[in-house]
Amino acid sequence: MDVRETNGEQAALWGGSAGQSWVRAQGLLESMFQPLQDLLVDAARDASPGRVLDVGCGTGGVTAAIARALGKPCVGVDISEPVIAVARARTEPGATFVQADAQVHPFEPASFDLVVSRFGVMFFQDPVRAFENLRRAVSGGGQLRAVVWRGAADNPFMTTAERAAAPLLPNLPARNPDGPGQFAFGDADRVRSVLDGSGWTGVDVRPLDVVCAFPEPELDRYLSLLGPVGLALQKEDEQTRVRVVEAIRGAFDPFVHGAEVRFTAACWSVAATAG
Repeated sequence: MDVRETNGEQAALWGGSAGQSWVRAQGLLESMFQPLQDLLVDAARDASPGRVLDVGCGTGGVTAAIARALGKPCVGVDISEPVIAVARARTEPGATFVQADAQVHPFEPASFDLVVSRFGVMFFQDPVRAFENLRRAVSGGGQLRAVVWRGAADNPFMTTAERAAAPLLPNLPARNPDGPGQFAFGDADRVRSVLDGSGWTGVDVRPLDVVCAFPEPELDRYLSLLGPVGLALQKEDEQTRVRVVEAIRGAFDPFVHGAEVRFTAACWSVAATAG
C-alpha cells in the first residue's frame, strides 16, 4: 500500500526537511540518546529473541547495537528515505534496513520475536492500526519494548527553544498532543488504550527518567537543526538563523553544566506481549 494513502504527512516531513536534519545531526543524536539505546539493548538481551524489529529506526544506531550484542538478525524500519540511506551504509552483520510505513507494511506474519523502538512509534496516523500490524508481525508470546516521551510539561528541555523563539518566529506551528508527533504518547492511559485496542496483552507503562547529555559546543547545532525551531529555521536565510539561535541560546543556560549540556529525558517505558 502506498504510504501516501495512510501517513502521507509524516512521509513528506521525514522524507524531506526533518529527515535531512536528522541525518545532519546523526552524531549528536546518537551520543545524546546513548543511554536509551543501552536500555533497549539490555531489554533485548533479557528477551533473548531470535529476530528483532526496530520501529522508527532512524539512522540505525539501535538496530546495529542490538544485532551486535545478540549476534542475531535485527531489522530496522523507518518511513524516511534519508535516514534509511544512512542506516544502510552501516556494515554491522545482521542489521538490515527497510524503508516503509510500519503502520501498513506487509511484514511476514510471526516473523519477529521482539519489537523495540526508541522514540519511533509516536508518529502513526492511526496508532491502533499500526500496533495491530506490528502485533501480527510478532510470534505468539513475542514482546514489545519501547521508549516514548512523556508530555511536554515533563520535558522542558524539549520545548525551551520554541518558547524562547516565539517572538522571533511567530508562525511556529502549535504542538498537537492528539496527533502524530513527539508527545503523542505523553498520556499513559492513551498508550494503554492503543495497545489494548490493538490486541497486545500484559501492557505495562511506567515512568522512566534518563539523564542525557551532549558537548556544549554542539548546542548551536542542536538549536539550528532539531525540533520545531530547527525545522522552521531551515526555511530562513542564514542571517535570520544566526540571529534566532543567538537570541534563544541563553534560555538553555539552566541546562549547561560546564562543558556539557545535560537534561532529563522524561519517558514512558512501554512493555507488552503479543497474544
